[in-house]
Amino acid sequence: MGNPGMEELIPLVNRLQDALSNVGHSCSLHLPQIAVVGGQSAGKSSVLENFVGRDFLPRGSGIVTRRPLILQLLTADTEYGEFLHCKEKKFTDFDEIREEIEAETRRLTGSNKTISPVPINLRIHSPQVLNLTLVDLPGITKVPVGNQPADIEYQIRDMIMQFICKENCLILAVTPANMDLANSDALKLAKDVDPQGQRTIGVITKLDLMDAGTDAREILENRLLPLRRGYIGVVNRSQKDIEGKKDIKAALLAEQKFFLSHPAYRHMADRMGTSYLQRVLNQQLTNHIRDTLPAVRSLLQDQLLAMNREVEEYGQFSPDNPAHRTKTLLQSVQRLSVDFEKLIEGSGDEVDTVNLSAGARINRIFHERFPYELVKMESDEKKLRQEINYAIRNIHGVRTGLFTPNMAFEAIVKKQISRLKGPCFNFVDMVGQELTRTVYQCINKLSSFPKLRGETERLVTTTIREQESKCRDQVLLLIDIQLAYVNTKHEDFIGFTNAQRTNNQNNQKTASAGNQGVTPLSSLIVIRKGWLTISNIGIMKGGAKEYWFILTAETLSWYKDEEEKEKKYMLPLDNLKLRDVEKSFMSREFVFALFNTELRNVYKDYKSLDLACSSQEQLDGWKASLLQAGVYPERVTVDEQENGAPENLSDPQLERQVETIRSLVESYMSIIYKTIKDLMPKTIMHLMVNSMKEFISSELLAQLYALGEGAALMDESAEQQQHRQEVLLKHVALKEALSVIGQISTSTCTTPLPPPVDSSWIQPSSVVPQRASSRRGRGIAPSAPHLPPHTGPTASSSTDGLTKLPSQAHRPPPSVPRRSPPAIPHAK
Repeated sequence: MGNPGMEELIPLVNRLQDALSNVGHSCSLHLPQIAVVGGQSAGKSSVLENFVGRDFLPRGSGIVTRRPLILQLLTADTEYGEFLHCKEKKFTDFDEIREEIEAETRRLTGSNKTISPVPINLRIHSPQVLNLTLVDLPGITKVPVGNQPADIEYQIRDMIMQFICKENCLILAVTPANMDLANSDALKLAKDVDPQGQRTIGVITKLDLMDAGTDAREILENRLLPLRRGYIGVVNRSQKDIEGKKDIKAALLAEQKFFLSHPAYRHMADRMGTSYLQRVLNQQLTNHIRDTLPAVRSLLQDQLLAMNREVEEYGQFSPDNPAHRTKTLLQSVQRLSVDFEKLIEGSGDEVDTVNLSAGARINRIFHERFPYELVKMESDEKKLRQEINYAIRNIHGVRTGLFTPNMAFEAIVKKQISRLKGPCFNFVDMVGQELTRTVYQCINKLSSFPKLRGETERLVTTTIREQESKCRDQVLLLIDIQLAYVNTKHEDFIGFTNAQRTNNQNNQKTASAGNQGVTPLSSLIVIRKGWLTISNIGIMKGGAKEYWFILTAETLSWYKDEEEKEKKYMLPLDNLKLRDVEKSFMSREFVFALFNTELRNVYKDYKSLDLACSSQEQLDGWKASLLQAGVYPERVTVDEQENGAPENLSDPQLERQVETIRSLVESYMSIIYKTIKDLMPKTIMHLMVNSMKEFISSELLAQLYALGEGAALMDESAEQQQHRQEVLLKHVALKEALSVIGQISTSTCTTPLPPPVDSSWIQPSSVVPQRASSRRGRGIAPSAPHLPPHTGPTASSSTDGLTKLPSQAHRPPPSVPRRSPPAIPHAK
C-alpha cells in the first residue's frame, strides 16, 4: 500500500496540523493537502465515501457541503472517527459522524443554505484507507435557491480559491462524464491558479451513466483534452444504490467489474477505479509533502525566531508575584519615557520613513505654520491707511494739526500687537495637540494593563493641560510687556525723522531698477523645488498636469520634469497673492491659488493659477516658501459699515502724515514679529515640551505610586491574558512542529512529474480567451502515471535531511482572481 519509505509523511502533516490547531489562524502556515473541487452532484462526496468505505457525508438536494471539510484518513487497526472540535469523543457509528457534520454546519450557517469558510476537521482511522488528507469543498453552483444571497456563486468560488491558490495544495478536479469536459468549472478554476497543470489531477465520474454508444476512452487516455497529470475514471453508486443502502465494498467490486468488462476501458482497467485513485493520491500527496517540507520548516523557524523575545518577556512575567508586578511597572514607565523622548528629540535607530515624528511636526509648526498665521493676521494696506487716517483726525479733533501725532502711532501699534493673541494661542493649541497625540501613541503600548494605561493617560493629559494654561499666561505676559512700552529707540526702528526719507529712497530704487532692466541677484536664489499639479486648466486644453516647479525670490517657473531642460513658463511674483482653495468632494489633493491683486491675468487667459499637492505637509511647505518669497496670503477684509466707506485724502499734509505713520508702524511691527517668532518657540519648548519630558521621566512614577493602588495597576486585561496564553501556546506548537519535522527520513522512491502538455483547451474562468489563430494543435499527452514498486532509496537528500526538487524552488505564488458580485435585487 502506497510508498512505504514515505508512509509516515502524511501522518506527519496531520500531526503538524494538530500541533498548530490550538493557535488557530494566528500561524499562517499552509500545509500540503488535496482540495476536492467540482460542481454540484459531480460525485465528490461519493468518491470520498468510497475511499473510506462508509456512508458518513450529508446528502440531499442543492448545496449540501456548506463548510469545508478537512478529512484526514489514517491507516489503523480499528475503525473510528474523531472531530477536532470534540477531541474527547470517538465516533464508531458513521451515522453519528454524518449527524455531527450536519449539526456543526448548522451551528455557523443556520438552515438557510448559506455557506461559511470555517472548516470542519474530521479524522478517520480505518484499516480500509490509505493515508490521505483531503478538503471537501462546496459544489460550484450557478443559481441561488431559498434564502441564499444573489452572489452565492462568487462566494463559493472565492472560498474555493482561498484553498487552491496555495502552492502547497493539490487540486482534485472532479467532472462527471455525462457533461462536456471543456465546460468543466473545476478545470477552469484549476487553470486560473495552476496554469502549468503541476498540481491538478483530473477525475471522471459517472462513466456508467453515459449515453449508449459513447465512452470517455480518449479522455481517460489523455489524448482528447489532455492534462499534465492525466485523468482517472471512477464509478460511484447511483442514487438508487445509496437509498437502498448498497454496501460500498460491493460497489467497489461492481466498479472493478465494470472496467474489466467494458470494451473501451478493459485495456486500462488497472489504472482506473477508486482503489487506484486512492493509491495515486497517496503517492502524489507524499511526493508533494516531501517537496514542500523545506519551505515549511524555514517558515516555522522564522516565526519561532520572531516570537522568542515576546515569549521571553511573557515567560518571566508572573501575574501573582508582587516583585514581578513592580518590576514590570518600572520597566513600563521607563519605556514610556524613552519612547516619548525619541519621538520628540529624534532618534537614529528605527527611523520612520513614511510619517513625520512628533518632533518633526512640532518643528514644522514652529517654522512654517506659525509664521504663516502671523502674516495672515496682518491688516491689508487699504484698511491700515484708513485706521491711521481716522486716528490722526480723531486725535486733532476740531483743530488742524501741524505735526504728526505720536499718539496715533502708538494707538495703531498697540492695536496690531493685541491682535497677536489669537495666532499665539492657536500656536499653543497646535503644540498641545501634538503632545497629546504623541502621548497617546506611547501609552497605547500599555494596553496590556488597562488600569495602568488609564491612570497614566489621566496624569499625563492633565499635566499637558496645566502646562498649556501656564504657557497661555506666559504668552499674555509677553504681549502685555510689548504693550507696556513702545520702544522707539530700538536700533532697528527707522524713527520719525527717517520715515519719509526711507519711503522716498525706496521709490527711487524701484524706479531705477525698472529702468536698468537688470535681473536682481535675488531672482537667482532658489527657495524651493518640487512637483505641483496645475489643476484649473480645462480638459479641452490638456487638463490638469503635473510639472516641476522652481520658486525663487522673484519668479515661479515650471518645467516638464526635474531635469529642468524644457521650461514651460516663468511667472513674476510681483503683485501676486495666495488664496486657499477648498477641497472638492472625494478629492485627495490639497489646492492653493495664486492671483494678481490688480486683477490681471496670471497665466495666459487665466485670472488665477490653481496648484495642487498631495499632502498637507507639502501644502504648508509651499505656503511658507511663498511667504519667504514675498507672496502673502489673501487677507480677509472686515466689513466697514461702522465707519462708512473709505474717504479720499484731499489734504496733502494729512497724506504725508498717514504715509509717515504707516512706515513707522510697518518698521516697528517687523521688530515685534521677529521678537514673537523668536520667543514663542522658546516659551513653548520650555513650558510645554521640556516640562512634559521632565514630568514623564521623573514625576510620573511617583504619582502612580502615590495613588496607593500599585497592585491593581498591573492587573492584566482579559484580552492580554488571552494573547499571552495564545503566544505561549503558539511558541510551544511551533517548537513541537519543528521537532516533528526533524524526525523525517526522506529515503524513498519518487514518481517524477509528467512532462507538460498543451492545456489551452481549458479557458480560465477569469482570463480573456486567446484568439483561435494563436492556438497550437493539441498533442498527445502521456496517460496517468503508473505507481512503481518500492525499489529503495533513490531520491537525493540535502544536507538538512530534506529532499529539495528544482521544480519547486522560487515558484511565485499565483494571484487569486476575484470577480465583483452581481447586484442584489431589492425586495419590492
